[in-house]
Amino acid sequence: MNELVEASEDRRPPGIAARVGGTLRSLFRIGLDAALPSLCPACREPLGDGAGLCAACWAKLSPIEKPYCARLGIPFIYDPGPGLLSMEAMANPPAYDRARAAVRYDEVARSLVISFKFGDRLDLAPMMGRWMARAGTELLADADALVPVPLHWRRLWGRRFNQSAALSGAISEVSGVPVLYDTLRRIRPTPQQIGLSKTDRANNVQGAFRVPDERKATLKDRRVILVDDVLTSGATVDTCARALLRAGAAHVDVLVFARVVAPARATI
Repeated sequence: MNELVEASEDRRPPGIAARVGGTLRSLFRIGLDAALPSLCPACREPLGDGAGLCAACWAKLSPIEKPYCARLGIPFIYDPGPGLLSMEAMANPPAYDRARAAVRYDEVARSLVISFKFGDRLDLAPMMGRWMARAGTELLADADALVPVPLHWRRLWGRRFNQSAALSGAISEVSGVPVLYDTLRRIRPTPQQIGLSKTDRANNVQGAFRVPDERKATLKDRRVILVDDVLTSGATVDTCARALLRAGAAHVDVLVFARVVAPARATI
């Protein structure tokens, strides 16, 4: 799977040095795993013979369960009845049809995302992907393909893997829905979204994504799911969804590991 992830957006074959370096890193990690006890990826406490999260971090994790907005997947304080939309969904409907997230973006989820994304913890992808597949059961039942949110090749070169592509591969293993790794491309680099307002985030990614002409046939009349790690303002996935719809996709849903949720949120 790692080869597909790393090749998803940089079609140039890696050099010998890059391949050797990747092999050495893998062997080093295997050696560490054999020599050291397993640690909780969120708090770094020993897990003993277990895997995943320690009991304390598991208790702090906040899965997103129903009731939630049928469109945005934002959790409600109480159950208002099936199919009800949040104020956000009615005031500013997105280009995509539905969004679902496995957990709230809280302290534990943030630690997992940082370890996975910036700590080379690709071993977390299967666990996070299983949680995402569970949260997106209704989306996956209707989907024809998964589409990871792409990185620009310069950022991919520095990070060595696309976290969204790794999660897509893990979800595909669980659900059987195939991944279109090189269908959506980021055609220009964009600054990090951290610290930007909602308007600035939207402006930052405007026109940054495109489906190449030779890949449009893979999308025509298909239901696809955009996959990403975190949903904050929704600007990135909304821009990606518009690009996929322009290229011929019939429907676009969104599935993420974590989403930012206000501390208290009332229904309409």
